[in-house]
Amino acid sequence: MSGSAPSFRGNKAALPSKPCKVCLRPMTWRKNWAKNWAEVKYCSDACRRGKAASHG
Repeated sequence: MSGSAPSFRGNKAALPSKPCKVCLRPMTWRKNWAKNWAEVKYCSDACRRGKAASHG
């Protein structure tokens, strides 16, 4: 595990989170979302596909 970022010490509570637009579950920040975190709206591909069926 020596390849992990030096600033992250396993404290997931310190990471930002926001609710998914479809299922409203909290999404925690992920490294692969770092460049576009502001545009992330869905927690998964399933929620992205189900956005038309949502009633919100």
